[in-house]
Amino acid sequence: MPELSSDLYGTVSHKLAALKPSGIRAFDKEVSKIPGIIKLTVGEPDMNTPEHVKQAAIKSIQDDDSHYAPQAGKPELLQAISAYLKKTRDVDYDPDSEVVVTVGATEALDATLFSLLNTGDKVIVPTPAFALYFPLIAMTGATAVQVDTSADNFVLTPQHLEEVIAKEGAGVKAVLLNYPSNPTGREYPKELLESLAKVIEKHHLFVIADEIYSDLVYGVDHYSIASFIPERTILISGLSKSHAMTGYRLGYVAGPAQIMKSILKMHCYLVTTVTDSTQAAATEALTNGLDDPLTFRKSYRKRRDMVIDGLTKLGFDMATPQGAFYIFAKIPQFFGNDDEKFARDLATKAKVGVTPGSAFGAGGEGYIRLSYASSEEDIQECLKRIGAFVKGLE
Repeated sequence: MPELSSDLYGTVSHKLAALKPSGIRAFDKEVSKIPGIIKLTVGEPDMNTPEHVKQAAIKSIQDDDSHYAPQAGKPELLQAISAYLKKTRDVDYDPDSEVVVTVGATEALDATLFSLLNTGDKVIVPTPAFALYFPLIAMTGATAVQVDTSADNFVLTPQHLEEVIAKEGAGVKAVLLNYPSNPTGREYPKELLESLAKVIEKHHLFVIADEIYSDLVYGVDHYSIASFIPERTILISGLSKSHAMTGYRLGYVAGPAQIMKSILKMHCYLVTTVTDSTQAAATEALTNGLDDPLTFRKSYRKRRDMVIDGLTKLGFDMATPQGAFYIFAKIPQFFGNDDEKFARDLATKAKVGVTPGSAFGAGGEGYIRLSYASSEEDIQECLKRIGAFVKGLE
């Protein structure tokens, strides 16, 4: 096996070398080695991709749909995305110039951030937040300004946003909103989005709206900030969560044509184009599968309620998630605030894998994230194990 020549050590990208691996993935990898563990760590739906969507992918392969697709995406998929966003968000995006199909929402984020940001720029990120945002922003040379929202029930208020903008001064270019949120599951109501939109408009900012979980909401309606300030919004989403298609890697980004030209250019440099069979599956999902998430939503809501009930009885506090498939729970007060030690002990002693809250930035300390995108049997067993673990500590 070849070893890197010693004279090349330390010559790789200094920006990349300075970044830590994802805390979510690193902890998941660590606890995965424990025999008999049940993991509630990664946001991976345990559902199967709907059959009609799978068949569309199969047909694409059988029909020798194996050549380069248009770089922005196949026309039929771009049209399907545009129609879906009109129906669900009441926003109009021209499929020919305002939508780009990407390799998952992650690449959509990557292409957007590298298109938008310059060295020295600042992006306001309400935290706790998806851990990937921080290294992606850092790679552009910009700075992620973490805004702890734990005191406001894990949502960014207009007043708090105004305070942060005033404190940071020049250099703030964008606000990154993810809702329903990973890790808290909190949703932004219409009135709050309207108020935030006014602040963003007042200070001449972009807003990057990561709405990947928007089809998985419970008892509330999802609204996009793009319906209030479309001229400032870059909307990111995909089918990984809504249609249990994480392995297909299909995302998209939509926004004003002027900025989408840059995002398309960056997308082309990163990946050229998205796989044909994946695009065929996505077209089917968004054309004939708009009701598919309803079945998933019903199961997830039942599991959410099961976890909330079980953890509440064990002394955990949490803000009730209104979407996605995560519980962000405060560890019992008698244990202290060391979420990493709690999660590690829970894994080694109780054989339950959860993610330490500190992996999600400011405000996550003392919390753990549990994914309830797992079977009811596994969830029930995990609650039993967590209960025994907590009682043992008491």
